[in-house]
Amino acid sequence: MAFADTWELQLLHFAFFLGIYLTALLGNGLIITAVAYNHRLHTPMYFFLLNLSLLDLGTISTTVPKSMANSLWDTRAISYWGCSAQVFLLAFFLSTEYSVLTIMAYDRFIAICKPLHYKTIMGSRACVKMAAAAWSSGFLHALLHTGNTFSIPLCQGNAVEQFFCEIPQILKLSCSDSYLRELGVIVVSVCLGFGCFVFIVVSYVQIFTAVLRIPSEQGQHKALSMCLPHLAVVSLFVITATFVYLKPPSISSPALDLVVAVLYAVVPPTVNPLIYSMRNRELKDALKKLIQLVLFSSNELSISPHK
Repeated sequence: MAFADTWELQLLHFAFFLGIYLTALLGNGLIITAVAYNHRLHTPMYFFLLNLSLLDLGTISTTVPKSMANSLWDTRAISYWGCSAQVFLLAFFLSTEYSVLTIMAYDRFIAICKPLHYKTIMGSRACVKMAAAAWSSGFLHALLHTGNTFSIPLCQGNAVEQFFCEIPQILKLSCSDSYLRELGVIVVSVCLGFGCFVFIVVSYVQIFTAVLRIPSEQGQHKALSMCLPHLAVVSLFVITATFVYLKPPSISSPALDLVVAVLYAVVPPTVNPLIYSMRNRELKDALKKLIQLVLFSSNELSISPHK
């Protein structure tokens, strides 16, 4: 599905998506580089933030470049295997990201509610195991969805009403009785997702209860500054994804589906770096040092021939 029918609007769409994509690459790339090269950020919280930035880069790279290319070349085509790859990668990155966000809620819970046991529970080996479990479960989840989706006979044409290959839109092309198996997988995924959501909510109820017991206002502010960015990212992710997959068919329309898909597949990977860097002093300082280092290196390169 194209965003517009006229060439001028297609160019505008290309320019708009290019700006968003470059912003996402820059923001997430800076966070990945800052966490990797700053030893002060080698902690569980920033380790999972690095994973989140990698997943955000993967999510936006799965959908936006192909849509930009279609707008630039005035085409709407995607190969069957390209469509399968989009379904697999998007399911992989989104499900893994949700798992990582759940682990990050657990990390915040241990840091605030059980600070004396934090280093024991959230050791480096435990963090690596949790991250590996998140990525592995995301891979299996994506494999299951992709296999089920493309094993269904598609007898309603080959036009997907979305700017990328999305499972709900592909299921609309299936025969009337052949999508029940994939529907069962979606129900199981929703139940697992709801379980993670309950875990996050319970964790934050205990976190905020513990924060209110902190006697100093400065301590409360420091604890909240660690939690609010994560809570904002989780809320954005859950609200948009829930609306996409659980909205009633009566309010569904191509234009609405297009807007909501942008909100859950394009906007979060772009704004997540901004959300995490706004209230995080350590990350701000690391990013400033990184930018200063890059500028200093470029100045050194520019003046070296004159020495």
